[in-house]
Amino acid sequence: MNGESNVIEAQGLTKSFSGVLAVDHLSFSVGRGEIFGLVGPDGAGKTTTMRMLAGVMVPDSGGATIAGFDIVSSPESAKHRLSYMPQRFGLYEELTIDENIRFYAKIFGVKAADRDERASRLLDAAGMSEFRDRPAGKLSGGMKQKLGLVCALIHTPEVILLDEPTNGVDPVSRRDFWRILYSLLDRGVAILVTTSYLDEAERCGRIALIHEGRMLFCDTPARLKHNLPGAVLSVITDKPREIGELLKGHDGVSSIMVVGDGLHLVVSEASRMIPELKEIIIASGLPFESIEQVAPTVEDLFFEAVSGDMKGAGK
Repeated sequence: MNGESNVIEAQGLTKSFSGVLAVDHLSFSVGRGEIFGLVGPDGAGKTTTMRMLAGVMVPDSGGATIAGFDIVSSPESAKHRLSYMPQRFGLYEELTIDENIRFYAKIFGVKAADRDERASRLLDAAGMSEFRDRPAGKLSGGMKQKLGLVCALIHTPEVILLDEPTNGVDPVSRRDFWRILYSLLDRGVAILVTTSYLDEAERCGRIALIHEGRMLFCDTPARLKHNLPGAVLSVITDKPREIGELLKGHDGVSSIMVVGDGLHLVVSEASRMIPELKEIIIASGLPFESIEQVAPTVEDLFFEAVSGDMKGAGK
């Protein structure tokens, strides 16, 4: 990304708790009109990174700027440029949807006319216009998350920090959630989102795969998948763990992952490995429907990076 267009700049962010390194010299940037994803499992350091950028927590070393303001030396100026939606957003359950929106709009100093226009647009995108009089406490989990996002966006910030916003959210609400985010890109908003759903990473413009506080890779999902060494084979079977154990350590198979109704194998060469592995499975007597090459996913890349030949490869 061009440095002049970057709204978030993180350089060497580091944080430890009781001697345990939670975030390990993390560096990345997010530009205007970009959705950037911090992707990794629970405990990877995503929430700690968000809390440092939001000014809730001070880094041990390294630093970052939000819209040009340093998060350590000018934290209040940085906070005025961003909206931070933590995993548990502070909705008032006794207030209605409209009342929650009005409350947050007042906090951010949004004029009534601007508030009403923005609220109508955001609620339409969220599919919640007909529920404006419903108390927040009576909303489903997905609707609460969408209302939290509407409240976080009511003042049209330059930067949006979203920590696991779709965790536990139903598929329809998740789709609505992302529709709202995409609608902000033409306005030049910089969006940083964390997720442990590796399939959701495909929705981001760029992603940083992080593990144990350290960045493994950072690029577009398409380029990251293109750079996966070898090929991915899908084995459809109702005995995935048994076949996984059978093929574990086999020459040419670098990683094995249970996926849905079967396995994904990262192999050195598909044309050679397919007949070879098929013969091994048939000889074992274990049932399977098919084995074929498939397009790699971000999940394949991540699993290969932490358990296969790419381990320790770095960014």
